[in-house]
Amino acid sequence: MPSGPARSFAALHRPSDPLLLPNAWDVASARIIEAAGAKAIATTSSGLCWALGVRDGNAIPRSQAVAAVRRIVDGVLAPVTADIEGGYGDRTAEDVSETVRAMVDAGVVGINLEDTPGSDGAPILTPQEQAQRIAAAREAAQSSGVDLFINARTDVFLRAVGDPEHRLDATLERAEVYLDAGASGIFVPGLTDAETVRALANGIRGPLNIMSGPGKLSLDELAALGVARISLGPALALAAYGRVRKMARELIVDGKMASLETDVTFGNMQDLFPDA
Repeated sequence: MPSGPARSFAALHRPSDPLLLPNAWDVASARIIEAAGAKAIATTSSGLCWALGVRDGNAIPRSQAVAAVRRIVDGVLAPVTADIEGGYGDRTAEDVSETVRAMVDAGVVGINLEDTPGSDGAPILTPQEQAQRIAAAREAAQSSGVDLFINARTDVFLRAVGDPEHRLDATLERAEVYLDAGASGIFVPGLTDAETVRALANGIRGPLNIMSGPGKLSLDELAALGVARISLGPALALAAYGRVRKMARELIVDGKMASLETDVTFGNMQDLFPDA
């Protein structure tokens, strides 16, 4: 994957005109999202892991994650950014490098790399530990000739790390360290407060990614606050699996099939795979 597509993907991150990324977990979901008009495809680690029968949380073998992402890349025309969780393996800088090289070889233009969990029982890694991993990811990408978009995720808010009154400053400090280490943007999941989002968008010298979904700030609200990228994380996969659970229970417990009604036909799905 040459640097051109990666740079084009990076240019889609515009504050107040955010890149919208419904997260895919397999080729079919990616093609549905692409057909809806998405400018890029982002994977969800949780949905991808569940589809492969693995628990989310750095439990999937690197080889399986890369193979699944490669199928998605090969199955769509849009650029793909992959959630690589903590980098797989033992999550060392060397593990991150190996994962990044494999993902770049699979054709991705970007990655998410999170600072959760920390070492020795800590909720998240120290800023210095994560910075080393980000630097390793950047070096691995550059050695492969790709200007990879490294979306550095910090879980200060998601994991409720430290005193509430210090979390904003801690996140801003981490953002500076991560960007200095080679990150392209900062991903802060777990936020529902508009003023905190605004403070982060104004205080981070790079594109801010916020995760939205039911009960969270709306797309219009996040755009007005200066967010450059909005993703859904596991929300789409959860909605799909929730519908499957509802239909299965209705059929098995109630002996009914009303929930099976859908506007997606067999032909619609076949049309997503004209080359198959």
